[in-house]
Amino acid sequence: MAREYDKLVRDRIPELIEADGERPVTHVADGAEYERRLREKLDEEVREYREDGDPEELADVLEVVHALRELAGLTEAELAALRAEKAEDRGRFEERVVLERVE
Repeated sequence: MAREYDKLVRDRIPELIEADGERPVTHVADGAEYERRLREKLDEEVREYREDGDPEELADVLEVVHALRELAGLTEAELAALRAEKAEDRGRFEERVVLERVE
């Protein structure tokens, strides 16, 4: 019985499906579709992490972030610099501050 997924998957997933004796039907996403599907995948992985807090899901979030970073033409160092700049300007989340309202 066929199962429908219609989502971006890691590169080795079709190989693993074949190893289980099933036949994956796939295609390679072009530029615009790839970006759209990466954004969808980010939502999916963040949702899964929010639901169970599993560190493996957090690793999946990072994998998608790095794919998006590469798509944007940024190196790891450039992204780290942007992150550091924002942290310098606005801080981090270390102090656990919750903004209730502004009066």
